Amino acid sequence: MASFRAQFELPSKTRTWSLALIAIGAVALIAGLVTKGFSSDEHEKSVFWATLMYNSIFFTLICNASMFFICATTLAMGGWQMVFRRVPEAISKAVIVLGSITWLVLFYIVVIDHNHHIYHWLDESAKVDPILKGKLGFLNPTFFLIWTTLAIGLWILLGARMRKLSSEADGGPMDPETGKSYIWRNTVTGSLFIVWFALTVASTIPWLWLMSLDAHWYSTMYSWYTFASSFVSGMALIALWVIFLKNKGYLEYTNQEHLHDIGKFMFAFSIFWTYLWFSQYMLIWYGNISEETVYFKHRVQGPYKGIFFLNLIINFVCPLLILMKRSTKRNYTLVTFMAVLIIFGHWVDFFQMVMGSVSKDHVSLSWLDFGIAAFFVGLVILLVSGELAKKPLLSKYHPFLKESIIHHT
Repeated sequence: MASFRAQFELPSKTRTWSLALIAIGAVALIAGLVTKGFSSDEHEKSVFWATLMYNSIFFTLICNASMFFICATTLAMGGWQMVFRRVPEAISKAVIVLGSITWLVLFYIVVIDHNHHIYHWLDESAKVDPILKGKLGFLNPTFFLIWTTLAIGLWILLGARMRKLSSEADGGPMDPETGKSYIWRNTVTGSLFIVWFALTVASTIPWLWLMSLDAHWYSTMYSWYTFASSFVSGMALIALWVIFLKNKGYLEYTNQEHLHDIGKFMFAFSIFWTYLWFSQYMLIWYGNISEETVYFKHRVQGPYKGIFFLNLIINFVCPLLILMKRSTKRNYTLVTFMAVLIIFGHWVDFFQMVMGSVSKDHVSLSWLDFGIAAFFVGLVILLVSGELAKKPLLSKYHPFLKESIIHHT
């Protein structure tokens, strides 16, 4: 253990790159606010706020997926991830800032601006619309804000509890009884997070934040689809940070065996996402009911057709062809390439999910989208690297550490 580089030191180049991306994003944000956000044209105004919304939601969800990964492996009594567990822990802490930004954006759209061009159920006509009238019990500003606050708040609080428990493994060796108590407390907190995650990310939050953009339309698979998209992107983000730290000489006990398992998650959930993509699309296409096909009409036959099917190529065909082989999942270069591609592909997916509803007549993908994305990428790099530097990179007294060191697939 003595030779292990336990403390991460943030490279100056990494900090510079993160600040540069944040600066680029800030310029794009200000320019977008001036040209679109304050515009008298309601469509342009809606495009700006919707762009900010889908970016903040996407990056919040993929960072929150890291805590889901920690809790899921904790409940499974899995120890293979212990040698790099501090990576998803650091990523999950970014939810505090990213979740706060998401809350502010949604608060402005729903409460202050009352933008019915984004959320049609905010319009007064919703009170007499026979379909929307039945949904106003939850599609209203009060419920929306309360549930959004509870969702983000408990993600932050339960995530903080899991990270605090993790820090206890740095204090000193544990005897069998102490170790048993420690694992039990982790399991209880992890269970609470998983339950809350299921009630929010896997069900209600995608309905409120995203599916209600098309308030007349609904899909019973939409939340699972959103979960699969955010989780596979979250695993790709973990892979990027693990490889980055390995390249910098850290995480000496993390090897190709661990990378292989991360790669398996990336591959498996790319296939799971595709299964949901196909199931949702095929059933609606086969049923050919106008109330259901309205969601796909302009995405398959309209201006979003190219993006819609490009999305399938990036998020299914590429992972299938590249990540299927065992050797590929052990290749640092190829895993890095696929991780970046998967994150980009699902960012595009979130773009068409939101902007395909807000700007149906033409694709609005422009400098504003990439500029705001750069802001969030830079922010994630800065927040995660800063958190990694605060604690040792290895929980050297964790009861499952030996299992992780000798892990073999």
